[in-house]
Amino acid sequence: MEDGNGGRIKDGDAAVAVMDRARPQTVQKSREIQPYGAIVKLSIALNEKVCASSVTNLNQLLADTMTLRDLYKKHHWQVSGPTFYALHLLFDKHFKEQSDLVDLLAERIQTLGGVSIAMAHDVAETSIIPRAPRGREEVPSQLSRLLHAHEIILEEARTMARQASKDGDEGTNDILVSNVVRTNELQVWFTSQHLVNEPVVCGD
Repeated sequence: MEDGNGGRIKDGDAAVAVMDRARPQTVQKSREIQPYGAIVKLSIALNEKVCASSVTNLNQLLADTMTLRDLYKKHHWQVSGPTFYALHLLFDKHFKEQSDLVDLLAERIQTLGGVSIAMAHDVAETSIIPRAPRGREEVPSQLSRLLHAHEIILEEARTMARQASKDGDEGTNDILVSNVVRTNELQVWFTSQHLVNEPVVCGD
């Protein structure tokens, strides 16, 4: 067998060379190709300053949305009491809807040329939603905690939407209003109704 330079290589050496090409290169390290906070200008007809402003806002909202998403999953696992089944299902439904928002926000950040926040420790450092205890809470506390988180997200989403519109970033504005605000408002309605003190069997 020839080695490609006119020389000869042994069959055993050839087998080793072939195996080296097939072996996964599992230990690889490299530098970051884009630091967090840096913008790579893409051809989306928005200037870099506008993109940077929207990316900063969206990463804050992304961190808070990931926190709310995980709060729903925590309560989905830990809910108890007479309303267990209904809330167990509702919390998981809201978790999935918040997961969709997480993807939408992260993809918008990348579309703007930014780097989306992703890892749990970075999210914990960034989120302004109060940290929940590790332990289990009663249902009313779970619901109140979720509603407070929703309110934080809605306040910042509306402010960010106005800023995006002012900057001419209508793509970001549309996501914030059509997806983030509307989804969170609807979830607030469904969640808050479980805190209405209605009689169970006999009316007043």
